[in-house]
Formats: sequence, C-alpha cells, structure tokens
Amino acid sequence: MAQRWLTEDQQRIWRNYLALTGRLQIAMNRQLQARCGLSLADYEVLVTLAESGPMRILELAAALDWEQSRLSHQLARMRGRGLLERRDSEHDRRGASVEITAAGRDALATAAPDHVALVRSVLFDAATPAQLRGFDDVVVAALKRLEP
Repeated sequence: MAQRWLTEDQQRIWRNYLALTGRLQIAMNRQLQARCGLSLADYEVLVTLAESGPMRILELAAALDWEQSRLSHQLARMRGRGLLERRDSEHDRRGASVEITAAGRDALATAAPDHVALVRSVLFDAATPAQLRGFDDVVVAALKRLEP
C-alpha cells in the first residue's frame, strides 16, 4: 500500500516551501505598491507584454497561466489606470489584444530594479551553484508533472 501521508522531512520541506512562497509574494507586493503603486499581478502582466509586445487576450491568459475571468478583471483595472490599452481585432470581431502604454512602460522601468534586487537577495545571493542547480531541477520536474 502506498504511503498516505508525507514523511516528516517531506512535511517540513513542504511547509517551508509554502512559507517561502507566501512571504515572498507579500514582500514583492508590498515593495511594488510602495515603490510605484503596482500590484504583483500588475507587474506580471506588464512584464509579459513588455517582453512579447501586443497580445491577444487569450494568448496573454495562457502565457500567465491565469483564468480568463481573472485576467479580464485585472486588465480592466489596469486600463483604468492607463497602464495598458485594449484594441479590438480588425479581422475577428470576437478577438481583442492588449498592449502596454508609455505609462505602463514607465511604471515597469521604475519597479523592475528593486523587484529584481529583492528576488535576487532572497533566492539567489546566498545559494551555491550546486544548490541553484538542485533547486532548478526540483522546480522544472514539478512543473513538468503539472503540464496538461
């Protein structure tokens, strides 16, 4: 019979992982809000659009791995603050795309350096190359097991 519960070590690692991800998200949100009035969700959308250029809304949802309803609400808030704009498709009346505005690029340029510094200081600065490779191996393997 398969083991039903996590071992003590697995439970400790799992709880530490949950604490890390929760605290890191809180720290990133606080930093982004204080520095430039962005949420972590705003930042994720802006980074994706800055890297990819204008995207159809369904493609953006897939790139972020978000439900379409969550993305729709997020985009409406961001449009209201002038961070991005929505454009209806000339070829497909059902489709629309979004793109980052100059204000969105400015907000991202303000937010990115501190955000990167926080992530680097929490996850990477104190880790050895071997620890980073091991961490990457675990994360990549877990992501592969979660693929549809």
